[in-house]
Amino acid sequence: MRAFHRSLPMSLLKAREAVMRNFLPHLREHGLTAQQWRVLRALEDRREAGGRGLEMTRLAEECFLLMPSLSRIVQNLERRSLVRRHAPRNDLRRSEIRLTEAGVRLVALMAPQSEERYTHITREFGSGKLELLYELLDELTGKLDAVARDRQQPSQPVMFEQES
Repeated sequence: MRAFHRSLPMSLLKAREAVMRNFLPHLREHGLTAQQWRVLRALEDRREAGGRGLEMTRLAEECFLLMPSLSRIVQNLERRSLVRRHAPRNDLRRSEIRLTEAGVRLVALMAPQSEERYTHITREFGSGKLELLYELLDELTGKLDAVARDRQQPSQPVMFEQES
């Protein structure tokens, strides 16, 4: 067996923690967790692309969150008036989640500081190396997802953290 510190999952976790150290103080300033920010960002991307919102299942997939965690996150964000649920007329069993105007304003307020953190990471690591890292991670994900599909394995996210 390979050394623990050279296992791919551990290397990815260490890199994630190093990256998140740059973002967590900024999130805490605004009373957000990393998971809540992922939800807000996914909804903002959808809104910017001209979409209305995201159905809960799709939102869970995009944010790599399990449904029970996402439900708690959405409830919290609803209480804070940052998102709202909407039941499509054609299927009242489904829930579509959308940013409120307050949610849009919060994301817009946080965007410049978030970009500053990306600028810092890019300066430290190098833009070429960062772009290569994105490409390599996308390729690794694509290849491993294809193998999982071929083996008909479920593609549920593996969660390492819980929303409090």
